[in-house]
Amino acid sequence: MLGSYGIRTDLALEATERFTEENVEIRGVEISEDYDEEKDVRTTVVKITTENGARTMGRPQGNYITIEAPGLSMSDEDYHREISEKLALHLKKLLHLEREQSILVVGLGNSAITADSLGPHVVDNLYITRHMIREYGLKSMGKERMHRVSGIIPGVMAQTGMETSEIVQGIVAETKPDVVIAIDALAARSTRRLNRTIQITDTGINPGSGVGNHRVGLTEENLQVKVIGIGVPTVVDAATIVRDSMAHLLDALEETEQKEFLEEMISPHLHTMFVTPRDVDETVKYLSYTISEGLNIAFSQQPESPRESEQRR
Repeated sequence: MLGSYGIRTDLALEATERFTEENVEIRGVEISEDYDEEKDVRTTVVKITTENGARTMGRPQGNYITIEAPGLSMSDEDYHREISEKLALHLKKLLHLEREQSILVVGLGNSAITADSLGPHVVDNLYITRHMIREYGLKSMGKERMHRVSGIIPGVMAQTGMETSEIVQGIVAETKPDVVIAIDALAARSTRRLNRTIQITDTGINPGSGVGNHRVGLTEENLQVKVIGIGVPTVVDAATIVRDSMAHLLDALEETEQKEFLEEMISPHLHTMFVTPRDVDETVKYLSYTISEGLNIAFSQQPESPRESEQRR
């Protein structure tokens, strides 16, 4: 019942859960799950394979990989390293990094707003190589082959007066990367997923989607190169929290009564408000290192460990 009242989420996993709760079969959508009990890490892959599935889900066809790791909100370096390795493993599968590529990483968001600063922080921590390879060549770096990694923090329209897509399109046209990886903060349906979940998708990303401020998307269709989107939910819609707190009460009402009650209780201004955990400044710092380390591992061209080789099979 609550799923029909405009609940905002950027996570494909949460969209599938809504249909599961309502006992609705989703044709054209495949879901697989893996749970590491020892590390308490759950990885769910949602594949939207048909146009019907895309319409039902309200998302483009493609792969949506969700890593749920409760420990991400804590400063455990070993735990974060393991998540970085999982992230790198999925990126290698999506990008076929066995061949040398030119990669542009775009850090979306506003670095002046903590909950929206994930993308800029990730780019700040990346190992950038494009300029060194162009200037000095691979041999000067002791490498026979190496991915050419570049990064950009385009800011937001209020800072630049330009659509993020306009900036990125210009950079792509000039530098001609093989792939664009866009990093952004997202919105979740569930508070338990805030700062504890990473979503990776090969369908691109819409800047500002986390706070309902949809801009022109960074997609393969718009940029003419493959686009990978990586996001972490850092905010939840305030109206969602109100719904959740009243869920036990709503269960005792008929459907028509539930609708009337929600319309009366949820003030319209709540739909423009978002909530984030109070320790978001520290958590975003941890998460940005985790994601940037995952990217650095994926781009390092180091031989795979036996564990990685086994997982790729």
